[in-house]
Amino acid sequence: MNSSRPKTKRSRALGIPLTPKCVRYFERRPYPPGVHGRGRKQTSDYKTRLLEKQRLRAQYNVSEKQLRRAFERSTRGKGRTGDALLADLETRLDAVVLRAGFARTIYQARQFVSHRHILVDGARVNIPSYRVRPGSVITVAERSRRMPPFVEAAAGAHAPEHLPEYLQADHTQLVARFVRLPERHEIPVRCDVQLVVEYYSR
Repeated sequence: MNSSRPKTKRSRALGIPLTPKCVRYFERRPYPPGVHGRGRKQTSDYKTRLLEKQRLRAQYNVSEKQLRRAFERSTRGKGRTGDALLADLETRLDAVVLRAGFARTIYQARQFVSHRHILVDGARVNIPSYRVRPGSVITVAERSRRMPPFVEAAAGAHAPEHLPEYLQADHTQLVARFVRLPERHEIPVRCDVQLVVEYYSR
């Protein structure tokens, strides 16, 4: 899912910076875009839930269809639906590439996967929504490692301050292992996931 809307305007509309580059713009103008951005807007329970769902979609860069399917899968298992939904989204290959510190943004992670730079258990995978299983090893293809973005990643330029415990990563070798499914407190997304559950359950 690639939105044509500029990411800075989208960040301000959703109330969250979607990329590191957007952070300074968002801090300077932390209100929605447009001439009425600073004015009061009427809200409702539906609008609140819709906004939270859109925030979640944007943070994973997924389509409405993909998010709904993930929600439907999350309702079939045991435990809290919201936690299961986030865990499901975290198994996407592009999300794992981002969390491991191989990409700067979810958009770049998606591009790396689509352009066949990423291997899962030694096999090239070019589907960003591919579900990674516990125990899987994710690597950057040997021939891709000389490219500037991966040279930066190998130097730790995109390494998170705290690597989630459900991942192991060696940035110098550009190798990561998906250890297990994550728990809610380990997932670095800004979302009241219960509102998303309520949106889809209505």
